[in-house]
Amino acid sequence: MIDNDTIAAISTAPGQGGIGIVRMSGDNSIKILRDIFILPSGLRVTNFKDRYFYYGKIINKDKEIIDEVLVVVMRGPKSYTKEDVVEVHCHGGMISVRRILELVIESGARLSEPGEFTKRAFLNGRLDLAQAEAVADIILSKSQEAQRASISQLEGKLSKEIEGIATALLDLIAQIEASIDYPEEDLDYVSPEDIEKELDLTLERIERLIETSSSGKLIRQGIKTVIVGKPNVGKSSLLNALVKENRAIVTSIPGTTRDVIEELITIKGIQVNITDTAGLRTTEDMIEQMGVERTKKSIDEADLIIAVFDGSLPFEVEDKDILKRVEDKKVLYVINKIDMPRKLDTRNIKDIASLEDIIEISVKSGKGIDRVEDYIYNMVYSGDVSIDDGPIITNIRHERLLKSSYDHLIEAKAAIDIGMPLDLVAIDIRAGWEDLGSITGEFVTDDIIDRIFSNFCLGK
Repeated sequence: MIDNDTIAAISTAPGQGGIGIVRMSGDNSIKILRDIFILPSGLRVTNFKDRYFYYGKIINKDKEIIDEVLVVVMRGPKSYTKEDVVEVHCHGGMISVRRILELVIESGARLSEPGEFTKRAFLNGRLDLAQAEAVADIILSKSQEAQRASISQLEGKLSKEIEGIATALLDLIAQIEASIDYPEEDLDYVSPEDIEKELDLTLERIERLIETSSSGKLIRQGIKTVIVGKPNVGKSSLLNALVKENRAIVTSIPGTTRDVIEELITIKGIQVNITDTAGLRTTEDMIEQMGVERTKKSIDEADLIIAVFDGSLPFEVEDKDILKRVEDKKVLYVINKIDMPRKLDTRNIKDIASLEDIIEISVKSGKGIDRVEDYIYNMVYSGDVSIDDGPIITNIRHERLLKSSYDHLIEAKAAIDIGMPLDLVAIDIRAGWEDLGSITGEFVTDDIIDRIFSNFCLGK
């Protein structure tokens, strides 16, 4: 159901700023604006031009001036919500925007719910559900690549791919049902072999989308990266080099870092949640022991481990223990201090790692740091995955529905293989088709819609 009432909210972030925006959407938004806005001459505007800024003042019922503003009217259906939309651009700060919002509510609007403007855009057919979710993702983006992925989704690249797959399934369902319901008609008979062939093509398309979800997760949430190594190998120095500031204390005293140090950085547009950890070693110091335990926990939760080794020292038991500790993780092996005479025997590392996973650096001179950054970037865009090549799945809901659709189509193939009637095969295919429709919002319940938009910010 689409409410016909007029909603209003503050659309700019709280706090001080140059401009604050109060937005309205609904049938009475223009009438409310006429009641509270006057031109510099003191006259009211009887007929606002569409998409035309007016300079004037907002006044209350007592003719008190609230603020000097710019206002703009965007009439539906050529607006974000496909309803009449009004924006009041006032001075930034909380006082002006709050007083104007209170005034428009007193004049007949109501405070919008979180995400209600975008919800109306979806319900009115301005956006499908995947595009609407991309709006929130753009706002929440913490890196350039996350924003690029969200914009790609907002432009409809994912929706077009999903709709193409869904259309192919719907055509297949129609052929099956027609051959079942009208066997006496002169229709092209669809054989089980034909159905399997079409299902294989569809499964390939769905599988390609699912394969992008690992990269999509890293793009959206960032790479959880943990730097590990024995004490004094240059872990904190590497963190500082990647962060490009002295974030961690660096000394020649082993055990200086006793707790995890977390930092959020961007490497080539990719969000990296990077953690410097206490050196892994056996120690009698209780505080350092606690730091080592936290290091082990961070390793278990990481997407990427950067294991640092001192190239100027021989390979020791502690180094071997570190290799054992990270053996089941995605690991970049970094050999530091290559500006010093080499004493480290790297055969122990090369026995378990490919050459592309081993990088030699000197944090002191900066040599090789760019290669570490390249490695992190390439980890996200592994294989042929690229935003420029097509849609990338960044949303867990979409991934779950794609996997469910895939499973239903696999079940349809299995039903064909054991000779099940085609009407039962069609049930599984239809279930897969409906899963795809749930991504774009064609098949989705009101409670799911409400849950999705409740995560939006007010005013959007």
